[in-house]
Amino acid sequence: MVVLSKPAIEQFCVVKPSKPTTLLHAIPLIDLSKPDSKNLLLKACEEFGFFKVINHGVPIDFISKLESHAIKFFSLPLSEKERAGPPDPFGYGNKCIGPNGDVGWVEYLLLTTNPEFNYQKLASICGENPQTFRCAVNDYVSAVKNMACEILEVMAEGLKIQQRNVFSKLLKDEQSDSVFRVNHYPPCPELQELNGRNLIGFGAHTDPQIISVLRSNNTSGLQISLRDGNWISVPPDQNSFFINVGDSLQVMTNGRFKSVRHRVLANSLKSRVSMIYFGGPPLSEKIAPLPSLMEGEDSLYKEFTWFEYKKSAYKSKLADNRLGLFEKVAAS
Repeated sequence: MVVLSKPAIEQFCVVKPSKPTTLLHAIPLIDLSKPDSKNLLLKACEEFGFFKVINHGVPIDFISKLESHAIKFFSLPLSEKERAGPPDPFGYGNKCIGPNGDVGWVEYLLLTTNPEFNYQKLASICGENPQTFRCAVNDYVSAVKNMACEILEVMAEGLKIQQRNVFSKLLKDEQSDSVFRVNHYPPCPELQELNGRNLIGFGAHTDPQIISVLRSNNTSGLQISLRDGNWISVPPDQNSFFINVGDSLQVMTNGRFKSVRHRVLANSLKSRVSMIYFGGPPLSEKIAPLPSLMEGEDSLYKEFTWFEYKKSAYKSKLADNRLGLFEKVAAS
């Protein structure tokens, strides 16, 4: 686990507690087995850019097996975990988030979803043949990717796009630049000395990809930002998945769907483990509003490739408005 000396906590960002809100219950809940899921999905993507799904079809065994591997790995001494790092970009990292000075009370594993990835570097995860961990990741990612594709196809139907797989085909492409991340937020007892303030585990940001699929253990910490700027806490649910609209999907829908700003706060007593699949397009894919959704409207964004946007996002800080560089400025 991340072990930090007491003075080091001052290096991390602290925030004031969010004001209580009556909107806690308002986070959209989508039952994927119900026929009304299409309309509910559209509304959630337009109003929140975020929703919870149940009856998702991902085997519980896949979830528990991968989480067990993750807990086992993050429980190792730091020296052993560092053998799986530094992230280049894949591998183990802690505290530092990206190359531009962002830090958080977090340690993580970042992995490609390419099944041919060499897991030898990550042998310390299992303390045995890394093939065991590779199989657990591949099973989980395959199931979650299928769910994400189903959701994207329901979105396309709801938007009345003739090509039902217009979004999902980008995740299914052999060159899809999707990644998988496992985050661990250790308990931070020193929080009790911060006079009610909260310690940032992962700073506020949007996800640059098309769609993100998040699952965590039963520990709170995730918050999303509402359109009015208020932050609300997302009640944990270890049996469900949470879906984020990404920046690329916002562009492809010409702003109709909104990528959600979110963050994670550290917990004083409990460890939080989250697993996130980031569904991305091939690097050469051109990202622009879909013509079928324009209906005579002007495009809000310049066309760019996923490689260009990814490169730009990598150079930015977490809190930056990454899409700002690619927005079209209205003529005065």
